[in-house]
Amino acid sequence: MKKVLVIDSSSLFREYLCKKLEEQNFEVIQAANGLDGGIKLRNEMPDLVIMDYFLTRKSSQELLSEKMDNPNVAKVPVIMVSAKISKAQILEVSKYGINKFFSKPLKVDSFLSTISDVLGVSVVMDNTPCIIEAHFNDDILFIEVARGLNREKIELLGYKIIELLELYEIRHPKVLLMFSNMEIGYPQADKMNALLSVVLEKTKSPPSHIKILSSSDFLKDHLKKSSDFSKIAVTDNLANAMDDLIGLRGDGITHDKATEKLLTMSDPKKEGKESIELRFQQESLAGGRDISVAVVDDDFVIQELVRTVVGEAGWKAKIYENGKQFVEGYQAENFDLVFLDLMMPEMNGFEVLQHLKKSGSDLPVIVFSALSKQETVARAISFGIKSYLIKPIKPDKLLRKAGEVLRANF
Repeated sequence: MKKVLVIDSSSLFREYLCKKLEEQNFEVIQAANGLDGGIKLRNEMPDLVIMDYFLTRKSSQELLSEKMDNPNVAKVPVIMVSAKISKAQILEVSKYGINKFFSKPLKVDSFLSTISDVLGVSVVMDNTPCIIEAHFNDDILFIEVARGLNREKIELLGYKIIELLELYEIRHPKVLLMFSNMEIGYPQADKMNALLSVVLEKTKSPPSHIKILSSSDFLKDHLKKSSDFSKIAVTDNLANAMDDLIGLRGDGITHDKATEKLLTMSDPKKEGKESIELRFQQESLAGGRDISVAVVDDDFVIQELVRTVVGEAGWKAKIYENGKQFVEGYQAENFDLVFLDLMMPEMNGFEVLQHLKKSGSDLPVIVFSALSKQETVARAISFGIKSYLIKPIKPDKLLRKAGEVLRANF
């Protein structure tokens, strides 16, 4: 059994990391500071050291220097993790033979893969496609689940909830759990139970304070039959869910207002940065590049939908409310991709496509519109668009199409 020493002052991050390593059958030794880490490094002689750059009682540089001078542990590989640090700081520790450097919040699939490569052992993970996002708006915790259910991410979500509760200083929050673009049936029942158990356990909120946004008849029936989850209400209407949670209906809530509410993230009350990442490296569709996209659409809901979806992939988005704004400003930017609506005021999508064609631009374009007539699609394709999506737009399909186009153009 391989032995791993984890030296990190963040108790939450260290707890998650050690639990994950133990699940992979590693023997794990923990140290909360540099002094303790140095003692355990000498006494335990691990096969791998995972350490934070920022340590108390003894700096990471001091610890690495001591390690290098000790022939018994000098060749033990080191993986360093840290919040954002300068290039100078990275260069300072690189002379000690760091095998790999990860920035917090780290992506756990890439991290475990590196451990596997360094130690020459296999690691096992649930690879079910899944997107989970969590954020606070006021005292409501919004959790969105798309594509499927993944046990690794469900476990990660538990730690994320703890982290968010600490940062926002909220106890027993109201929760809106949203399922989108995924099949929910009997094969997902065990993972669904695990997800709901994590939400209840970590938020410590009563079931009546948790609402689920889903159109799944199976899910409704499944909850009714469960003694643990029967008081969790399921609705397929966003306005109804928000009304149940905070009574927004009394203020004359519209669909746009509800959407804006769930997409907006409040600022935390407590200083500190998030260390738990719910995305995996394998979901980065653009090979690690800094991707910049233009969103040309006059519909606010679509603007925010696309901004949120591409943000999940770590990309940047700039919004243009009509074609004229885009045509007048896009050349000053360095976009990798354009999402373009066909029906807009002042200058429609076809006029934008005509302008791009005349100017000789090779900027890849994905068109979406409520229009689905064959001649409309054919006309758009004639301008050389890369893909075409019909509204209403599904987030997973949008991201998949974008990834296909971007990979083809790299």
